Amino acid sequence: MKRWMVPALYVLLAVEIAAVVIFAALYKSLDFSVYMWGGRAVTHDTRLYLVQGIGHWFTYPPFAAIVFTPISVLPLTLARVAWDLLSIAAFTVSCALTLRLADREISSRTLVALVACGLLLEPVYQTLFLGQINLILLALILTDVWRAARGRPAGIGIGIAAAIKLTPGIFIVFLLLAGRVKAAVTAAGAFACCGLIAYLIAPGASALYWRHLFYDTKRVGAPYISNQSPYGAAIRIAGGVAHVGAWYPVIPLVLAAIGLTAATVLVRHGDWLGATATAGATGLLVSPISWAHHWVWVLPALVVLWRGGRRSRAAAGFGYALFVVSPLWWTPHSGGPREYGFHGLLTLAANCYLLAGLAFLGYMARQAYVTWRSGPEPGPAGAPQAAVGAPAGAPT
Repeated sequence: MKRWMVPALYVLLAVEIAAVVIFAALYKSLDFSVYMWGGRAVTHDTRLYLVQGIGHWFTYPPFAAIVFTPISVLPLTLARVAWDLLSIAAFTVSCALTLRLADREISSRTLVALVACGLLLEPVYQTLFLGQINLILLALILTDVWRAARGRPAGIGIGIAAAIKLTPGIFIVFLLLAGRVKAAVTAAGAFACCGLIAYLIAPGASALYWRHLFYDTKRVGAPYISNQSPYGAAIRIAGGVAHVGAWYPVIPLVLAAIGLTAATVLVRHGDWLGATATAGATGLLVSPISWAHHWVWVLPALVVLWRGGRRSRAAAGFGYALFVVSPLWWTPHSGGPREYGFHGLLTLAANCYLLAGLAFLGYMARQAYVTWRSGPEPGPAGAPQAAVGAPAGAPT
């Protein structure tokens, strides 16, 4: 890194943090307002799901609303600023953990560079723009993965993350496949305990959610362009939810099988970063709703690509540019009929995160195959090795 770049990165990071604080103080973030409303509504039990808050439904499990109950008593502006600063801190932790999983030495300038450049990624800054929880969940999951990789007690963070937003539940399966059975059981237990707490506080809301709402995508506008899941793309291309046939569940099942198989091979050969990024991408591709701001898993995915050879680094550069520029927002995105059908390059741009995710999954599946062909497992998953985190055939 050239000498002049170091102070420039510090200045960039300072400007980014200042911009986030000013924005949080002046702008009423939609999703965070819904969170705050949910924190108050859950104390009225079924009101949480029977009444729209701030013009939108609360769609997370009841435990997520309980998490926001203490925050909901704060003045809205103070709460927003504190929440975004907490999210930036969580993102910094995620960057550090990603570097550790990549077996890279962490210096202050490397960490500042990764955080400053990472904050320019659209899923990251949109998470801050909306007051979303994705960066905090990312930190919870990566912390548990790091601990599991080192053979330390883990699972509580993943269980809590899954209790808040369901999709992190794929990492419970991941821990099990990685041979970390105790951590997987701990995560499942934490998830169940969070659900029990929610039931004791809001039994009616809990029953309503788990019996009828957790699989209902009608409340969230699945055709909206921000939904970069295969299901969202299928709705838009087919021309509406009614035109997506009963065949669709085959797609997430196949993607889950490919992604989890690849993650299992990689993690059992010591590549925890590659396996974790693969599991995160798989979760996005399996879920029927993967909003653009959910794609914060692009951070570990880009680091996985960057550690490889010349072509892999070129792909990382292209991927970074794609997720900074975010061309999906250049296309019609009102959630209406203008988005329906296939319109050539316009449709490809409109589903660019999905295509990038599928390409990354294909790349990691190939890496897993090469790793599997290279020989038997080297020992306990995650045991320190000279080239932990490097794909087969890549320079270390």
